[in-house]
Amino acid sequence: MQRHYYVSDNLNDLEKVESELEACGIDHEQIHVLSERDAEVEKHQLHDVSSVMKRDLVHSSLIGVGIGLALAVLMLLVAWFSGWTETSVGWVPFVFLAVVLFGFSTWEGSLFGIQTPNPIVKRFEQLLRDGKHIFFVDVKPTQEEILTRVVSHHPMLKRAGTGQATPDWAEGLQHRLHQLRRMV
Repeated sequence: MQRHYYVSDNLNDLEKVESELEACGIDHEQIHVLSERDAEVEKHQLHDVSSVMKRDLVHSSLIGVGIGLALAVLMLLVAWFSGWTETSVGWVPFVFLAVVLFGFSTWEGSLFGIQTPNPIVKRFEQLLRDGKHIFFVDVKPTQEEILTRVVSHHPMLKRAGTGQATPDWAEGLQHRLHQLRRMV
């Protein structure tokens, strides 16, 4: 999948673009609007980017998980190779310490991520401050033509590049969860 970015200052136009894309078969979960004016985006019933996703929480948490896992394994290996596990205390305190190291590292990673803007937000930071909205669509190769056709009818959209899209499996999971919420 490929992500296409567009810049606009007209939410009414973005609402029309989103409706047209959905009518042509592009799922709601593939379309996003990034804006500093979340209340206005919500009034237009556009698929906005949640405040959590505007932060680098997921990426930094995964780095914390990796560091925590490495520290936990290192702790267990040191305890095993030094013979500490063969004493009367056994494995219990070292396993507990490994779990604490893992949890602490994950927690610290997420705290760091909550303070750091997402790379997409950083990329368009100045445009967002200027009151513009970033409209982006994740499309499969078979949907490229649909996107090009729909966007060509909206001259207010300015192309702002491409990037890596959400993986296809994650997009499908979001779509199924969205359908499940509608049924409930």
